Amino acid sequence: MKVFLILAVLNGFLSVALGAFGAHGLEGKVSEKGLEQWGKAVDYQMFHTMALFVTALLMGKIQTGAMTGAGWFFFIGILLFSGSLYIYAPTGIKAFAMITPIGGLSFLIGWILLGYAVIKYI
Repeated sequence: MKVFLILAVLNGFLSVALGAFGAHGLEGKVSEKGLEQWGKAVDYQMFHTMALFVTALLMGKIQTGAMTGAGWFFFIGILLFSGSLYIYAPTGIKAFAMITPIGGLSFLIGWILLGYAVIKYI
């Protein structure tokens, strides 16, 4: 539980910092499409930071492998989805864009595990 709270706090901080950097530091340095991709990375990082935070809080009530799995899949999704877009947006290196869907799949698995745990144990 504590590890997911710490990861949520760190990712919340990073998503705000990277959002500000994208809005102020990348403007005029990357294409409009690159800025949109950066913004998508920030949005999904923050959405799933909140999912990670909720998962950590629910772990106080539901202690099951599905809940732990949900937390890890949300975190891995942030790394792969948002991380790949943070690299792809300013560089345009397509290999990084190919990693993004794996992160999206990680998010989906996290949501399935979270839903399963909530339905089964609450």
